[in-house]
Amino acid sequence: MQEGSGRRKYDRQFKEEAVKLATEGGRSVSDVARGLGIHENLLHTWKRRHKEDPAGSFPGKGRLKP
Repeated sequence: MQEGSGRRKYDRQFKEEAVKLATEGGRSVSDVARGLGIHENLLHTWKRRHKEDPAGSFPGKGRLKP
């Protein structure tokens, strides 16, 4: 986390693993989010983005999808 930013940054691998746990692990989104220390709504957003575009869902470092 950057100093003073107030926001945590998660890398692509973390997001993909979180989505995988929530979709393939047989656990609820709220349970996975709680276990990872993230907000449930954030994980729902990651799941939606991954479903819409699995290959380009988490470009990272401020890069936007074309």
